[in-house]
Amino acid sequence: MGVELTLLHALYILCLLTIITFFIFRKDTTIICIIFIFLLALTATSSIPLAVSGIFQSFIYAITELLPTILIISIIVSMSNLLVHTGINDTMISPFTKMIRTPTLAYWIIGLLMMTISFFFWPSPAVALMGAILLPVAVRVGLPPIGVAIAMNLFGHGIALSGDFVIQGAPKLTADAAGLPVSSVVSASVPLVIVMGVVTTSVAFFFLRKEFHTGLSLQDSSSATEPSKTIILLSPHIKKWLAICIPIVYIIDILCMIQFKLQGSDATALIGGTTVIMIIIIALIAYKGNGLNKTTDYFIEGLQFGFKIFGPVIPIAALFYLGDSGFVKIIGDYLPKGSHGIINDLGIALSQTVPLNQYVSAGTLTIVGVITGLDGSGFSGISLAGSIANLFGTALGHGTATLTALGQIAAIWTGGGTLIPWALIPAAAICKVDPFELARRNFLPVIIGLIVTTIVAMFIL
Repeated sequence: MGVELTLLHALYILCLLTIITFFIFRKDTTIICIIFIFLLALTATSSIPLAVSGIFQSFIYAITELLPTILIISIIVSMSNLLVHTGINDTMISPFTKMIRTPTLAYWIIGLLMMTISFFFWPSPAVALMGAILLPVAVRVGLPPIGVAIAMNLFGHGIALSGDFVIQGAPKLTADAAGLPVSSVVSASVPLVIVMGVVTTSVAFFFLRKEFHTGLSLQDSSSATEPSKTIILLSPHIKKWLAICIPIVYIIDILCMIQFKLQGSDATALIGGTTVIMIIIIALIAYKGNGLNKTTDYFIEGLQFGFKIFGPVIPIAALFYLGDSGFVKIIGDYLPKGSHGIINDLGIALSQTVPLNQYVSAGTLTIVGVITGLDGSGFSGISLAGSIANLFGTALGHGTATLTALGQIAAIWTGGGTLIPWALIPAAAICKVDPFELARRNFLPVIIGLIVTTIVAMFIL
């Protein structure tokens, strides 16, 4: 069945190519996205006033779609800041320090602990939660600060963030752009996240272990072993009690998700509501009479962080929502009769003209993901990966979820905090190592991981 392509479709292709070019040259795409939103609206409506208002309407639509994700991340950050300031994080992590007896154990325990905490608190807050207490312990048993940074970075900003199974911020962005349910992208990403994680962390450990033997990683760690300084707000007994209760509460949440089959926004709402209640309780216990004011302060800090992270994402997300079902809701019914959305139309046309296969599709999505991650965000470009995955999946007739997950993994491993130096700052700062050195150490393991994961995706498709 043929599909009618119009000037809107050609303009959208130009838009995709322009954004990819800007990503390659590490230029910000916000203004470009706004320009193309205006041009798409102008082309569709032939009205400058409607095109101008289309910019604002697209932002409203994008914010409405992303607000649950922004809010849950903001609340989680509020919680992590509160745990750090009250010293509860030290108490929660301290039992694991007794298990760290060798550099090998230090690498894997810190990594797995970082991954687990990052699933619930996101990597940047998780670094602050555990870095200060585990770094001195790891250094004492022979794992250098750069090794601690690599472990926290690959397991947190790599594995946990690229899967994002609990908070589901990344899958939400890519799934929306690909026109898929979040749950399908999460399911498709599981085997790819496992392969990427196992390969990358194992290769990184192998290189790091070789340097243990040659002594190349040894460096002065005296400045990195300073103890965490927190104002004493809670007695040791209360901190211990809260440190036990907090994980139990989240475990109960997980059991509720399984029992009541909660997924996507429902699961996020449960985690978010639980976290809000815990913030209030802990703030009132820690700050007593000033707890009301401090609770508000922590919420403000979290919201500032959330909108700072998603500020650059909103314009590009708005643009890619126009490529799918958002076009009619934002601009109006201006697409050709029988159209399934700009991206779907292009996918159908592509399938009828270009002999695509799973090898070309998987390789292209990995490259696109890496390119979109070059801005150091990881999130600003994953909508593009989802959009192109939809394009190729429609052309192939299957595999959209797998391609979407692959693009998401490539983008976040590149820009979310394992290869781009300015995205590595949280882990590098905590461990007092050079972010450029950390990026250099991560480069080969991550590239090897991406190659292996892409090959696996080809066979899954």
